[in-house]
Amino acid sequence: MMKLWMAPLGLHIEPAEPIDAETLAELHARGFYRGWPREEFAAYIAAPDTPIYVACDAKRRIAGFAMLRLVADAAELITIAVDPKWRKKGVGLALMRALFEDLRMTPARQLFLEVAADNPAALKLYAKLGFAKVSERQGYYARADGLPATALVMARVLG
Repeated sequence: MMKLWMAPLGLHIEPAEPIDAETLAELHARGFYRGWPREEFAAYIAAPDTPIYVACDAKRRIAGFAMLRLVADAAELITIAVDPKWRKKGVGLALMRALFEDLRMTPARQLFLEVAADNPAALKLYAKLGFAKVSERQGYYARADGLPATALVMARVLG
């Protein structure tokens, strides 16, 4: 049985498939200074402990994705990316809600993530979803301008 969740603007959310690896790598590279290669996404898609959720239309054009890592009774949001033309339209929120729903079927009781301290859109989304700051990692993210950015470690209880 295929898992499906509804998303805004005619999109739906479903698990990533091996054929998505190239598109995910391209989308990730548009959103982050250091993108990940297709081979890494292919390996993550194949692994049972790193589920990836894609927001796509009926023709499977991907508007965004989110990837988790499951470890014992915790989960970590490894990355989330939304195509620039789909941003500020509820796609990221829909992806997060889908993974919250899916996490109810796992032993995970807490979800962690890291986010750049200078990413106001992401910080607003995570606050709306009930995440709280746990700690900071100074100079964690590399940037194109050579100035490293601070990562905020955030967590949310699941349940």
